[in-house]
Amino acid sequence: MIPTSPPPGSCSRGPLTGVKVLDAGNVFAAPFAAALLGDLGADVVKIEVPSVGDPLRGLQPFDGEESLLWASLARNKRSITLDLRQDEGRDLFLRLVAEHDVLLENFRPGTLDRWGLDVETLRQTNPDLVVTRVSGYGQSGPYAPMPGFGTPATAFSGYVHSTGFPDGPPVLPPINLVDYVAGLFAAFGTMSALYHRDALGGEGQEVDVALYESILRFLEAFVTQYDRLGTVHERQGNQVPATVPCGLFQASDDVWMVLSTSTDKTFNRLAALMGREDMTTDPRYRTNRDRVLNREAVNGIVTDWFGARTGEELQKACDDAGVPVSRVNTMADVFADPHVRQRESLIEVEHPALGTLTMPAVVPRFSRTPGEVRTAGPALGQHTYEVLSGLGLSDEELDRLAQAGVI
Repeated sequence: MIPTSPPPGSCSRGPLTGVKVLDAGNVFAAPFAAALLGDLGADVVKIEVPSVGDPLRGLQPFDGEESLLWASLARNKRSITLDLRQDEGRDLFLRLVAEHDVLLENFRPGTLDRWGLDVETLRQTNPDLVVTRVSGYGQSGPYAPMPGFGTPATAFSGYVHSTGFPDGPPVLPPINLVDYVAGLFAAFGTMSALYHRDALGGEGQEVDVALYESILRFLEAFVTQYDRLGTVHERQGNQVPATVPCGLFQASDDVWMVLSTSTDKTFNRLAALMGREDMTTDPRYRTNRDRVLNREAVNGIVTDWFGARTGEELQKACDDAGVPVSRVNTMADVFADPHVRQRESLIEVEHPALGTLTMPAVVPRFSRTPGEVRTAGPALGQHTYEVLSGLGLSDEELDRLAQAGVI
């Protein structure tokens, strides 16, 4: 049985309990960073445009009128509507800034400045504020003013060129990969800035995360390869360039398996399992460097051995021998897997319209201060009166602001 989330309103014991975050971002990267902080106990207030909301609410997949992506990615947040382009909206925003530790945003650089919310103004309001900015090309450089979305940034970084098969076109990742990676760096950068401020006695500062740089950081092997050797890494299909054998191999029952032998020790185990101990002393196969030079021959041997056994047989034999391998799971396989269930990698969260919704559990896990998913993504403006009344506004004032389209 998939575990359920704690009831809404329960107190978090997460390591970020007490940290107050304003999420002024849209769609993926900055909002994902805010969700990560919320998973670990931070109080996250999501700011959305009145009557419109975050465009993420309009993205697939849907169950009826509910965006399932929004329900998961906007978890652990309180939604308020506030038009930052109006003077009263700007003033209310600054009052919120004064009471929060972190502002996360991913507007095109210069947008907040045009609304009178430049860093100097934010800093005057709250000198200790950590401002984490996510944009396509960063806050500096000739491309800074350009619109930046995750999928084009994936291409700009050099990542997409390396994906796919040699005789085919590049292949885009099926998820918003760069946005999620940038969100991780944004959360990491935010926490580093908070540590500097709180533990080291420093000041609030700005954290600049460029979408393309976040994935470029993962391509360090391709960077050093081009720098020192002058060669561009080209598409290699399902093969991993640095290790042989490593990639997809098909079992006799058509199950696809992923094998990795990234150390000579694991390859030696595989060789013994295949009855090919001779490969551990053969100069063509003895070390990984040798095997990379003889990739086709090694992969041919492994392909034949995998192809003579079922997926289940391969999994058991490799597990017993200490050879890293996994079948290629569908999401249905993931839901049914006993390890996923026992470890509670998936949890059920109560949703006001959908009942219960399964989503990924909190990552990472803490032994003393575990994070938790307290609520699914909120309705648009669900917490506007609750949050703004905390600034001392009466219901009558809030009604007037609503009539004026400020909230």
